[in-house]
Amino acid sequence: MERPARAAWVRLLPHRERQDRLSARVLGPPLLPEGARAPARGRLTRKGQSMDIGFTEEQELLRDTARRFLESECTTQFVRQRMAEPAAITDEFWQKLAEQGWLGIIYPEEEGGSGLGVVDLVVLMEEMGRAVMSGPFLSTVLLGGAAIGEAGTPVQRGQWLPQIVAGKAKAALAWTEPNLRWDAVGIAMPAREAGGGFTLSGSKLFVGDAHIADILVVAARTRDGSTMEDGVSLFLVPRDTRGLAVNVLPTIDETRKLCEVRLDNVVLPASALLGEIHQGWAPLSRVIARATVALAAEMCGGAQLVLDMTVAYAKIRIAFGKPIGSYQGVKHQAADMLVAIENAKSLTYYAAWAVDQGLDEALLAVSMAKAAASDMYRKVAGTGIQLHGGIGMTWEHDLQLYFKRAKASEVAFGDASWHRERVARLMRL
Repeated sequence: MERPARAAWVRLLPHRERQDRLSARVLGPPLLPEGARAPARGRLTRKGQSMDIGFTEEQELLRDTARRFLESECTTQFVRQRMAEPAAITDEFWQKLAEQGWLGIIYPEEEGGSGLGVVDLVVLMEEMGRAVMSGPFLSTVLLGGAAIGEAGTPVQRGQWLPQIVAGKAKAALAWTEPNLRWDAVGIAMPAREAGGGFTLSGSKLFVGDAHIADILVVAARTRDGSTMEDGVSLFLVPRDTRGLAVNVLPTIDETRKLCEVRLDNVVLPASALLGEIHQGWAPLSRVIARATVALAAEMCGGAQLVLDMTVAYAKIRIAFGKPIGSYQGVKHQAADMLVAIENAKSLTYYAAWAVDQGLDEALLAVSMAKAAASDMYRKVAGTGIQLHGGIGMTWEHDLQLYFKRAKASEVAFGDASWHRERVARLMRL
């Protein structure tokens, strides 16, 4: 299958070592001996190693390209028009994402992707958050497709990933159930071996864009193992499979569709098993961790746009003869918004780097980032509406799009409380 054209920024790889532009802009020139080389990017300061805290020129180019593209092609008017449609996006726009190379940003080049890392993904997701981009990017690229990439055999990956990268197929990941658990404990739906294949019965909740997916990756329990992680298996279930029913759920964020998936004695062949039997949680957990970091980055991007809108409004809204931004009460709230956003960004960038590097503390970093982003986006969006006054509560103003996205994203992949509990467990408390 012919690979889609990749954007110019992809062709700039591999990365070159360079002085970090961001740290130079913020901290001044690096204090290096004459003739010494700057440390390689992405290395944590530990035992003589150092982490580059800024973005490379390629990543900045990706950000600039994404912002220009989304400002032109994904305006809030476009998003509003798409909300009532099943896919919350047009086929034409989806193909444009494919042409940019973004539908394969994290997939290996041999599968038609760009082979970029989580830090690169975070840069893109921030811009998508600024645009409150609608549609199945998260569900297809970072969940369903990523699960196939992580767990699938070469045949399974070759069958689906090139189609996803080209924009010709969509995927969804169904792992959460009515028990509302986001970890392996929540996967209770049984998959019984029968007749050389498997039979699945049960239901899944909050499955992103399952109603438009060509293929679903379903997590089920094939045995009661010694741990809750043992015994989880993944299955490929085509959308037209007999016994599979999908209902779109009413949710606060109409830009991103969530579904209930019911499986009534769904019979699957042995070839539907994705990867190894009983060993599905390890690849699934990697997919969820990466998607959680991406969601945190999207939340940071959306919150930054809310702050920008609020500061701009505070400069022109006159009350008692002065702009409201001149009053201390407004100044301090805007400052608190900025502090919260920058804190969440820092945790998100570190989590992305930790996942890329495969560090032992990656899961801890992911939960810290998501906990911070969940609280931050909700508070920032709410404060933005308050500082806008009555107009901020109207349907006509764009703030409501960001507030609803903030509320939906707050609980996705676990809310702040859930992730704090996991942080405590990882701290052995």
